[in-house]
Amino acid sequence: MRLGIDVGSTTVKLVLLNEANEIVYERYERHMSSVFEKVEELLQDLIRKIGNISVQVVITGSGGLALSEKIGARFEQEVITCSLAVEKIIPQTDVVIELGGEDAKITFFGKSVEQRMNGTCAGGTGAFIDQMAILLNTDGDGLNEAAKNYKVIYPIAARCGVFAKTDIQPLINEGAPIENLAASIFQAVVNQTISGLACGRKIKGNVAFLGGPLTYMSELRQRFIETLDLTEDQVIFPKNSKYFVALGAAYMAEKCEPVLLGDILQKIQHIDSSVGMATKRVEPLFHNQEEYDAFKARHDKAKIMRKPLDEAHGVCFLGIDAGST
Repeated sequence: MRLGIDVGSTTVKLVLLNEANEIVYERYERHMSSVFEKVEELLQDLIRKIGNISVQVVITGSGGLALSEKIGARFEQEVITCSLAVEKIIPQTDVVIELGGEDAKITFFGKSVEQRMNGTCAGGTGAFIDQMAILLNTDGDGLNEAAKNYKVIYPIAARCGVFAKTDIQPLINEGAPIENLAASIFQAVVNQTISGLACGRKIKGNVAFLGGPLTYMSELRQRFIETLDLTEDQVIFPKNSKYFVALGAAYMAEKCEPVLLGDILQKIQHIDSSVGMATKRVEPLFHNQEEYDAFKARHDKAKIMRKPLDEAHGVCFLGIDAGST
């Protein structure tokens, strides 16, 4: 069997294929920055369900390089693995739009494959949507449900979360409905993806939507469909769309040397995550309790005098600071 491990910026995906290219195991989990621990957890679950079998494995994803080096497994770039899965499963595709936790990609298929990917900023990605959901006191699912009943779409910047908050906060303060804000956030992601990656190149033909955010958020897909003016026949939303990068990695594993799942698990369990991390240290602020006490005494001299409120007499002044959050 062949195992594809996709370690993204926010999630880990595992896909196990048999000789007939059928999926016999799949998992999609957020790793919360504990990549090695999450991969270990999923491998333990895989062994419990499938057994300690021999597999051919390829690791991919923006966070997969370090893991592949530490366990000695083959690594492949995620855009390449995703493109392979597209060519095998949905060959009629002309353009792929894929959103991940902190990256966005557009791949144009034709006589030659042209792939475009965002830089180091997570603007207009899944992490951006998470940030905006927190601002509205909800989550991704809550945004999606709210966006189904929108009436108005406001212009919101998506290049950076800071810019977006600057646009959204006044709307919140004015009492704008969450339905309109949710749809506006999704539209901002669409605008950022198209303007930042397509850069004027026409997105036309059959368009496939891949990745976690586009899998779970139907209203985000709908904003893309309406913006690109796609017909129903042009929209490709395949089953297992969130696993395509891991699927491509599994397809590429056919030339790898087989290894026992238990051996992979053992190597991960012996990884010391601190090895190779250069830590620069600074001097402590206080070397002992005496230094701290002296610091406190010095600063306490500058304290504003305070009295209990019930002892106040005469005119009092109340200040209210209504900040952005």
